[in-house]
Amino acid sequence: MMAMTDSHEDSRGQRERDALRLLCSDLIEPETRVRLAGLLGHYVFADELNQAVYEAIMWAGTVSARRMREVLPAKVTNLGFPDFELKEYLARNGADEDIDKLFESLLELSEAKPQEGEKAMGQSA
Repeated sequence: MMAMTDSHEDSRGQRERDALRLLCSDLIEPETRVRLAGLLGHYVFADELNQAVYEAIMWAGTVSARRMREVLPAKVTNLGFPDFELKEYLARNGADEDIDKLFESLLELSEAKPQEGEKAMGQSA
């Protein structure tokens, strides 16, 4: 049973990273990034690093993707993740072909309900 849970968490973490890769990409305009990121406002991230990256993206606001990628490492480090690797959140070679997958991941997460006993971002316990 533990393997299924680990596999589910790995899959969920990968969907989170895919959604964040979309938000870090040059494929969308800054205003679109902010709107898409806002769809995840209620989402409870399974991975704390993914949560920190999301918070840093929201903090960056409507800056260009290039500028956001410049400030992201320092912001994520300040949020408690000194070993942050930006390349894990950047589009891979040929990622233009994956745009549908990245959008799909973001939309799946935006439709997810907070898990029992967890709080949505921005809500107090």
